[in-house]
Amino acid sequence: MCACVTSFLPPLHLVAEISFLWVGMLPQVRLSLLPRARCLFDEPVHVKVAGLGSRQVVTLRAQATDERGVVFRSAAVYRADGDGELDLCRDAALCGSYEGVEPMGLLWSMRPIVPHKYFHWSKALSPHLVRFSVHDGMDVEEKEHGGALAEVINERVLLGEGVVREVVNFGKGNGVLFTPPGEGPFPGVLDLSSFASEKRASLLANKGFVVLNVSVMYDKPAKINYLELDHYQEALVFLQQQPKVGGDGLGVIGRSKAGDIALSLASFVPGVRAVVWINACSGNMGAPLHYRGREVLSPVTLDLTKIIPAADGASIIKFGVTDPNSEENRTSRVPIEKATADFLFLASEDDLNCDCRASMESMAAQLWRAGKENVEMVCYPRAGHLLEPPYGPYCRSGLHGFLRTVVMWGGEPQAHACAEVLAWKKVEEFFRSRLSCGHPKTKAKL
Repeated sequence: MCACVTSFLPPLHLVAEISFLWVGMLPQVRLSLLPRARCLFDEPVHVKVAGLGSRQVVTLRAQATDERGVVFRSAAVYRADGDGELDLCRDAALCGSYEGVEPMGLLWSMRPIVPHKYFHWSKALSPHLVRFSVHDGMDVEEKEHGGALAEVINERVLLGEGVVREVVNFGKGNGVLFTPPGEGPFPGVLDLSSFASEKRASLLANKGFVVLNVSVMYDKPAKINYLELDHYQEALVFLQQQPKVGGDGLGVIGRSKAGDIALSLASFVPGVRAVVWINACSGNMGAPLHYRGREVLSPVTLDLTKIIPAADGASIIKFGVTDPNSEENRTSRVPIEKATADFLFLASEDDLNCDCRASMESMAAQLWRAGKENVEMVCYPRAGHLLEPPYGPYCRSGLHGFLRTVVMWGGEPQAHACAEVLAWKKVEEFFRSRLSCGHPKTKAKL
């Protein structure tokens, strides 16, 4: 079943006023999203247009507004085939926000109408709405456009049918627990996000995992003198105690600062079976890390003189992060050789936040020197720092949550979008293979 929105020709006396109508145009234009206009956030849609004129040139547009009110837009020019049809899985964009055959290009190429904005959509209960429209002619200017030949709303849902979302408290902290439908048992995953975001946790729960989302920053960064690993250990204990959680250990996933916290949990705290580390550092970043009342890791030092300012007001901070393996950072390096967990390291080659590829390779060597082979590594060429579940707008630059300055995140839009699809699939496969409960898994659907 597909969702279609149809626009009809006006009465004959209005024809002269309609700029997109010409002799020979068919009586209706249909813009369809297959298999349906409502889907999970991480699912692709098949965009098709029918009812155009033979070889007609049109502009397809997408527009969405994030939860902070920032508008994002994309546009691409296409030429219909001889039957007046377009198929974005078959036809190449001629120009615009992207070029070539990109079935989901209208989504990942959306850009904010004001610079340096990240697409914020962190609450799982609210669907992400994208308006697709088709317009006559070639016009890719980023502005509000009327006079659509046809349009349709794509409702992209974070929470699948039957998944239960619950705000929970544990120890001195709190988080959001997502439980899939069914009796279980299900594998348990602790989803660490540097700042509050339920996106990844809810989407993992749709795939049959019990997921607890916890923000690494439990207060404003300026108010935090050190982080306590005990806080995240309490989250692990709480998750393990959930009645639907099974298996012999838990998974932990984190990107950026949350990534090095995930490493520390596996290294100091028992019960971690599998860790996904995404574009982070091999050392402790930002603030001292305490555990059981004492400092266990100092922060990796920064050299602010090596931060590179860019022409558009953003900065490249990658070179300001000193080598985590240097002697000065000896007390910052996470001792992952002590961990019993399996590791999946995902690194973007063009990350401008830190040299995550070098960190990934040094950690693998660290494990191998200890006689361990419990690691998988994947490096994504031309991808940037913000590697997320797929089909959200690519973010070129934005406000750094810790430094409170605008930074470049790196990556090329098309390559980054491809990396997100591949990485998301890899995350699911890794957790499913390492956290087996010996019970058929239930996936949530719409």
